[in-house]
Amino acid sequence: MTEEGQAETPEANGITDKVRTALRTVTDPELGINIVDLGLVYDVEVDDGSAKVTMTLTSPGCPAGGQILGGAKDAAESVDGVDEAVVSLVWKPFWTPERIDPKVRAMMGF
Repeated sequence: MTEEGQAETPEANGITDKVRTALRTVTDPELGINIVDLGLVYDVEVDDGSAKVTMTLTSPGCPAGGQILGGAKDAAESVDGVDEAVVSLVWKPFWTPERIDPKVRAMMGF
């Protein structure tokens, strides 16, 4: 959905999927898991060449926070059809291990 509450166009929806795929190239350097499977990415919206990624970090004191956020911005902007990406860092809902993809969580022993 766009900020105006209207559904994204099919083209924007396809770009949104590509942005999510690109975000999988960004890994948490401490855990070695991509930020999508780790459950850090809460939302991706694309509208007229602008992508908005809403995400969190595993903790407010995450030493790799800047690296992860910058990587998310670069990954989103690497997608054809995205001219600019804005990454918004949020703390609600707070990240917990339950947000990790179930398959990855099982491999980690959670």
